[in-house]
Amino acid sequence: MPGAPPRFDRDMSAVISVDVWSDVVCPWCYIGKRRFERGVERYREQGGDLEVEVTYHSFLLSPDTPEDFGGTVADFLARHKGMPADQVERMLVQVTDIAAAEGLSYDFDAAQHTTTLRAHELLHLAAAHGLQGAMVERLFRAYFVEGRHVGRAEELTELAAEVGLDPDEVRAALADRRYADAVEQDFAQARAYGISGVPFYVLDGRYGVSGAQDAEVFAQALAQVTADRQGAGTGGARA
Repeated sequence: MPGAPPRFDRDMSAVISVDVWSDVVCPWCYIGKRRFERGVERYREQGGDLEVEVTYHSFLLSPDTPEDFGGTVADFLARHKGMPADQVERMLVQVTDIAAAEGLSYDFDAAQHTTTLRAHELLHLAAAHGLQGAMVERLFRAYFVEGRHVGRAEELTELAAEVGLDPDEVRAALADRRYADAVEQDFAQARAYGISGVPFYVLDGRYGVSGAQDAEVFAQALAQVTADRQGAGTGGARA
């Protein structure tokens, strides 16, 4: 998969690869991240012993979003997408409550809705340095909790520096669009898989899980991969 960090000297039979298509302005993607993390914990508690390696891939929830929308998320959904305002408000309240149950404090009033193309390019750069997981988490928190603008290069550079990326390299990579092709490859792979909504998880290149499922669903999917490995005689101790 494009964007994955290099893997050296590892027994890949002891690793479950999980490829996640996601967007950093997708409220269910952040919720799904928390639920998947809890699913991995349950998998461990239930005796799962394979390493779980997650790679995030690019998806645009709203490809027609401008860099600076000039309104709230509710405004965007109501005006730009044509959804009734009262329906939008009910939906955002519901999602906020669900996020709170996962320990996430969403603030849709403060969120600055924007295109996430640059953010996805940044995630590919972070992956090249083994920092993609930290960068994904930082971008989610910046957008949903802190009201940061995740579409502007300078703001992204500041956030990237917080997780350990070199600011000069980030500025240069965003300026010359060096990861634009990798982002497009993610989009193409999503189309090939038939992915029309996110989050979407592909486990071991074979099993697809759509949506922010309960933690137990993820735990069971990981257990199924492990059972398949053992049945094929390729299971083993963790690397």
